[in-house]
Amino acid sequence: MEHTTLLLAIVIATALVFDFTNGFHDTANAMATTISTGALKPKIAVAMSAVLNLVGAFLSVEVAKTISGGIIDEKGIRTEVIFAALVGAILWNLLTWLLGLPSSSSHALFGGLIGAAVMSAGWSSVHGSTVVTKVLLPAAAAPIVAGIAALLATKLTYRFNRNTSEKATAKGYRAGQIASAGLVSLAHGTNDAQKTMGIITLALVTSGVLHPGSNPPLWVIVSAGMAIAMGTYIGGWRIIRTMGKGLTELRPPQGFAAQTGAATVILASSHIGFSLSTTQVCSGSVMGAGLGRKGGVVRWSTATRMVVAWCLTLPAAGLVGAGAEFLTKQGSWGIAAVGVLLIAGSGVIWSLSRRQPVDHTHVTNDEAEPAGVITTAIAAVSPPPTGVAVAATDLKATIQAPAPVAPADPPTPATV
Repeated sequence: MEHTTLLLAIVIATALVFDFTNGFHDTANAMATTISTGALKPKIAVAMSAVLNLVGAFLSVEVAKTISGGIIDEKGIRTEVIFAALVGAILWNLLTWLLGLPSSSSHALFGGLIGAAVMSAGWSSVHGSTVVTKVLLPAAAAPIVAGIAALLATKLTYRFNRNTSEKATAKGYRAGQIASAGLVSLAHGTNDAQKTMGIITLALVTSGVLHPGSNPPLWVIVSAGMAIAMGTYIGGWRIIRTMGKGLTELRPPQGFAAQTGAATVILASSHIGFSLSTTQVCSGSVMGAGLGRKGGVVRWSTATRMVVAWCLTLPAAGLVGAGAEFLTKQGSWGIAAVGVLLIAGSGVIWSLSRRQPVDHTHVTNDEAEPAGVITTAIAAVSPPPTGVAVAATDLKATIQAPAPVAPADPPTPATV
C-alpha cells in the first residue's frame, strides 16, 4: 500500500512537471504574434497569458474526460504506465523546445500514453476509433481550417481598409490583438490544462482512488491550472521567436486575424471534447495570415521543419514511453532508472540550451538564428536558389573590394 501511494505521488508530481513544460512550450501560441508586432511588451504578454491560462482551466472538463477514459482502456492499466507515458512526453517537449520547434505537447502526451499502454497490455488496450476521431483527424484538419480562416480574415481586413492608411489603423488593430491574444490564452487553458487533469484522474482511477468515468476533483483542476500558468509565465522564448519572426512577418491586422481565427477553432473543439493541438492551430493561423496579405511571404523552410516535427511527435514520444514502460515492468529498480533517465535527459537538454540562451530581451531581434542540425541538413539537400546565392556573392565581393581611387590630376605648369 505504501509503495502504491508513493508511486501515485510521483506520477502526480511528474504530470504537473509535464503541465509546466506544456505551459512554456505553448506560450508562443497566444503571444508570439502580439509580441512580434509590438502590441505588448514580452514580459507583460506572458504574465497576461499565464493568468488567462489559469482562468481557462476552470471552464470545462470535456477534454479531461476524453483522456482519462477515452484513449486507452483503464482496466488492467497500472500506474507505472502513466509514469512512463509522461516521461516520453516531457523529454519530447524539452527536445523540441531546444530546437525552437513549436511541436504539439498534446500529441507528445498521447504518443507517450499509447506507447506505454501497448508495451504494458498490447494493442487491445488502445481505443483506436477514439484515437482516429478525436486525435488524428482533428490534427490533420485543424491547421488547415485555421489557416484558411486566417487567410480569408486577413484578405477581408485589408479589403475593408483599402482606403485607409495602415498607420492610421495600426493602433486599433494592436488593441484588437491584445483582446484576441487573451482569448487564445483562455482557450489554451481550457484545452491544454485539461490534458494534465485527465492524466492525473487516470492515475487516480488506476490506483483505485476514483471510480472509472469520474470527473477531475477540484484539487486536480486547481493544481493543473497553476502548473500551466507558471510554465506560461516562464515564457518559451525560443519558440516565441520562431512563431513570431521565423514563419512570416506579421503586421497588426494579420496578427489580429490569426489570433481570432485560432481562438475560435480551439474553443469550438474544447466544447465538443476534441483534444486539439493548439500549437498546430496557431501555426496554421499564422501561415494563413502571412499568405493573406498582398506581398506577404511564408518561410517554407521553417514551416517544413515544423510539419516534420508534428509528424514525428506521436511515434517518437510513443517509442520513449514504450521504452520507459519496459523498464518500469522490471520492478522498483526499473522505476528508479526511468526517474534517473528523465532527470539526466532534462539536465542535458537544459545545459545545451544555455550555450545560446534566448530571453525576453532579444526575442524580437531580426537577426537570424544560428543554423541548427535540422536546418543544416535541409540546406545540404536543398541549396538556396541560384539568384540568392549570386546576389550574396556579389554583395560579399562588393564589401571586400577596395574602393576605386580617382586618378590624380596632371600637374599644373608653373607660371613665371
